[in-house]
Amino acid sequence: MTTYFTSDTHFGDPRILRIDRRPFPDLPSHDRALIEAWNAEIGPDDEVWHLGDFALGPPPERVAEILASLHGRKHLIVGNNDGPATLAAPGWASVAHYAEITVDERRLVLCHYAFRTWNGLGRGAINLHGHSHGRLKAIPRQYDVGVDPQGLRPVTLERILTSRRRGGGGDKSGKGSVKHGEKRPEPSA
Repeated sequence: MTTYFTSDTHFGDPRILRIDRRPFPDLPSHDRALIEAWNAEIGPDDEVWHLGDFALGPPPERVAEILASLHGRKHLIVGNNDGPATLAAPGWASVAHYAEITVDERRLVLCHYAFRTWNGLGRGAINLHGHSHGRLKAIPRQYDVGVDPQGLRPVTLERILTSRRRGGGGDKSGKGSVKHGEKRPEPSA
């Protein structure tokens, strides 16, 4: 089992193509590509922490269908755009506004929003967040795990921690970096 993190998928949200200029011709192509990218990365036994803004706009049945189509054991940290359909969707292992977990012997503080300070900061705890879509200036031990800065797919803690060393805190092009031999799903036309 591997633990992954993501945020701000905005499934079914028509604003996301315009606001974040995601490279898709329409919303069905967007949603399909994000589902394919997720499932290419995540196995059935992997754990995924989604740090908010999962879906906005689709009816409850469609939200549940999207969630069921995604591999892994899924946890939701609630974002400002997560409505009743997202919160009530069957398939979440947990739903909370905040969590503190340990992954790879590192203490993590998870919230949809970036913090100025957080529990354990002085003892090396790391804050993972979403919400800002890669637009906040990076500070030490704080990382935006959203799909915009992290290549449109969930990422491991190792990849998150090395993202700044690769070139500035993530890839805003929507393509992200790929592992050797891995093929990135192309946006559907």
